[in-house]
Amino acid sequence: MTQASFDGLLRELAPQVLAVTIRRFGDFSAAEDAVQEALLAAALHWPAEGVPASPRAWLIQAAGHRMTDQIRSDQARRRREEAAARREPPAAGGTGRDDTLKLLFMCCHPALTTPSAIALTLRAVGGLTTTEIASAFLVPEATMAQRISRAKQRIKASGVPFRMPAAADRAARLRAVLHVLYLVFNEGYTSSAGQHLHRTELSGEAIRLARMVHQMLPADGEVAGLLALMLLTDARRPARVGPGGELIPLAEQDRTCWDQRLIAEGTAVLTHGLAAGVVGEYQVQAMIAALHDEAGRVEDTDWPQILALYGLLERMTGNPMVTLNRAIAAAMVTGPAAGLQLLADLDGPLAGHYRLAAVRAHLYEMAGDTEAAVANYRAAAARTTSTPEQQYLATRAARLQH
Repeated sequence: MTQASFDGLLRELAPQVLAVTIRRFGDFSAAEDAVQEALLAAALHWPAEGVPASPRAWLIQAAGHRMTDQIRSDQARRRREEAAARREPPAAGGTGRDDTLKLLFMCCHPALTTPSAIALTLRAVGGLTTTEIASAFLVPEATMAQRISRAKQRIKASGVPFRMPAAADRAARLRAVLHVLYLVFNEGYTSSAGQHLHRTELSGEAIRLARMVHQMLPADGEVAGLLALMLLTDARRPARVGPGGELIPLAEQDRTCWDQRLIAEGTAVLTHGLAAGVVGEYQVQAMIAALHDEAGRVEDTDWPQILALYGLLERMTGNPMVTLNRAIAAAMVTGPAAGLQLLADLDGPLAGHYRLAAVRAHLYEMAGDTEAAVANYRAAAARTTSTPEQQYLATRAARLQH
């Protein structure tokens, strides 16, 4: 097994093992510590001794032993030891159930604010680092670390049992759950930092969990919309990276490399979800993705329809990132001047964000203002923490100078 495969296996198993450990022992923070020690033990022993036949069961057993040792060593926690013994005895083979979905809803407990619930789930279920989560929320790393710590403390204090919430409570948590999966997918599809554009273990996990939620709530249009959005977007992933790992923008991609199976599945899920009659923000985004996917050539893209959908999405969400994308669509429909005019309103809400500078550079390039385009490409390259994006933006600037 290669090091990358080994690391991917541990990353995939971590949230599952954490979910089982929380269910058995009922302490989020202690379970997280125990699982981290189990993962460390695996990293030390498996390369020399070989990966066990059931790595998930091995990790569950190791984390369970760590929790049991901790409970027994602390006499003040005798009651918790007895309660844990009454719940479910540790089993070396683990259970056949996937508790990750229960962990997902637990992290979106109503005792938490939505930002805290999202941050905790990204950490516990998505496996993102605190730095990556802070980048997604555009807040300092220390602030995010405190937010996650407080969220775990509130979960512990709430005494919430480890099980799926009742129907009424589930509906209240669903919006946060969908937003979490959306952010996890986005981090996997376009990594906010590092050497690689994709983190397929994250986008793949987000799709897997979205499928699970969709199976549980097949009549919910927004659940269907989110799953469709992920599938229609992920279908383009094979064409987004060149032989050297370089980023290839949508307009330059070889569309014959797009995954037609995912496009067909995503379109079917979206169509079925739209039958519910109430259109939500994920459905609108999926409709935009579908319009891109159905264009065999970039010049066949239905930009007027995409512009109209971004206008609808902007009214629904008020999200400045939506306005940023609407500016691109406006430029494609009526020219770069229209797009640049829309960008002027984003200097406040997106001040210093690399994507604002990148889009502005692209529109200036369309307008023939080479000097402004180069300056903005360079500014965007200096602000992003993603190596592929940084190289792409720097290359665009260099080409315009020759």
